[in-house]
Amino acid sequence: MAAQNSRATIEPEKQTLLNHHKEKHFTAGEIVRDIIIGVSDGLTVPFALAAGLSGANASSSIVITAGIAEVAAGAISMGLGGYLAAKSEADHYARELKREEEEIISVPDVEAAEVAEILAEYGVEPHEYAPVVNALRKRPQAWLDFMMKFELGLEKPDPRRALQSAFNIAVSYILGGLVPLLPYMFIPRAQDAVAASVVITIAALLIFGYAKGYFTGNKPVKSAFQTALIGAIASAAAFGIAKVIHP
Repeated sequence: MAAQNSRATIEPEKQTLLNHHKEKHFTAGEIVRDIIIGVSDGLTVPFALAAGLSGANASSSIVITAGIAEVAAGAISMGLGGYLAAKSEADHYARELKREEEEIISVPDVEAAEVAEILAEYGVEPHEYAPVVNALRKRPQAWLDFMMKFELGLEKPDPRRALQSAFNIAVSYILGGLVPLLPYMFIPRAQDAVAASVVITIAALLIFGYAKGYFTGNKPVKSAFQTALIGAIASAAAFGIAKVIHP
């Protein structure tokens, strides 16, 4: 709200520059984070489970049954975790907003001094930040928004974020979890299906890791190999343990 009001009162020539300048920042970080969380665990956990059951000489039907049950339970658990995390973030923001609003009313001079301190940290001189402090004191909502963002480092969360996060993570987990189970749906003997599962899942982990690195700003190739390595270690450990316990 404050940003929109300030944008509406700037000089026409600056407004024209802003209208013609299109920033290319990536703004879907929360959705990508949800997908990364869901797909990472979705690919790895059922993959390790299927490999472990295969190592225990289970049939493909048992692997499929156990795998689908795990994917369903994992999707619910992960989705609920995402919901609670986003809900906690929204509740925290609401508490801090109320506290900051009360402080602006009860101790305005202290809050004004905090504004000055924040601006001074950016190298703004007293004679430069004094008009800014006075301007904010005349605009309580803008003042509140400023304190939430620059003093506490909090952005107002989307009220729909909790449900969206739960849905994104759960669906991503299901899609990722079905990948290592696909070979078992077509190959009756689990000991044969596990090899195909390894190839398909490692390929999926490489692709996913590359995409994760690309969207998060890390080295895509390095991210791809790291992601695939983690999945491979998890499945190998499960397979090896199952073989030791059930030769």
